[in-house]
Amino acid sequence: MQWATGSVGKAAIEAILLHPELELVGCWVHSEAKQGQDVGELVGVDPIGVLATTSQQEILDLDADCVVYAPLIPNHNEVAALLRSGKNVVTPVGWFYPTDKDAAPVAAAALEGGTTLHGTGINPGGITELHPLMFSALSSAVTFVRGEEFSDIRTYNAPDVVRHIMCFGGTADEARNGPMLGLLSGGFLQSLHMCLDVLGFSDQAEVRSTQEVAVATAPIDTPIGTILPGQVAGQRFIWEAFVGEACVVRIAVNWLMGEEHLEPAWSFGPEGERFEVEVKGDPDTFVTIKGWQPTTVAEGLVRNPGIVATAVHCVNSIPYVVAAGPGIKTYLDLPLIAGRAHPDLA
Repeated sequence: MQWATGSVGKAAIEAILLHPELELVGCWVHSEAKQGQDVGELVGVDPIGVLATTSQQEILDLDADCVVYAPLIPNHNEVAALLRSGKNVVTPVGWFYPTDKDAAPVAAAALEGGTTLHGTGINPGGITELHPLMFSALSSAVTFVRGEEFSDIRTYNAPDVVRHIMCFGGTADEARNGPMLGLLSGGFLQSLHMCLDVLGFSDQAEVRSTQEVAVATAPIDTPIGTILPGQVAGQRFIWEAFVGEACVVRIAVNWLMGEEHLEPAWSFGPEGERFEVEVKGDPDTFVTIKGWQPTTVAEGLVRNPGIVATAVHCVNSIPYVVAAGPGIKTYLDLPLIAGRAHPDLA
């Protein structure tokens, strides 16, 4: 079943319909306007005979192996209810590597329901912990790992979120005092601690979180409206762990409203938009990942590859999560997760 049909939810439904081991049997929606609509039509394909519902109880009562839980903000009570109802849950909005305190309410529900909860995605949920750890296997005596995103935020088709939660187009003080650092830290700090723990860095490592802001120097035309001089047009969020003076883990996201008229004069550089993974050890590894950002702003507003990758990582995890034992399972607890061949080539 699919929980919520925003950009991630729609991409997840598309992936479920193409996955040879999966069948969509239900879909919860927030909007009354989507109530009773065929889910296929909601995502722009032929009707599939599954109708969307705004009733959470109807979803809880349905028989299903797993729910892809993809709201904007996670709700512990919703996840616990799904787990107690006998449904495994895969989600891109949390529980990547939770502390015992954060895990406790949903972990108890999973044990009660005999079900499994798995947090995944790409950022966090991939580029910031899974990939650095994977590449660290090729190095000895690791001293540093990094996962970092460089993206044009104009391609993110959630205007209310970009303006009112991310605070783009606001003042620098509004952005610095806004909710984003706290919201993002909920996921990215889990990534950082997974890297610290798995690699065996000191348990006394000092963790630091910072936010940097760039403002427009001239009007910038964006999908959320014109950003005027002095308003926020770029943000960088950084999470680092230090052992003494040495930075051993760095996670960062760089979100710009294009590369023109910014102060400081941030840019993506000649490499353009990308994701990077770095490991310092013997030998060093440096990886640039392309393809998860659209080639144009207009393309991204229709279908953003990064959103699709996030959703597909959830969907491809389902068979492995369903086969796992009850509780919260991270990448460290599951076997290698892989995609599946296109139906035309199977």
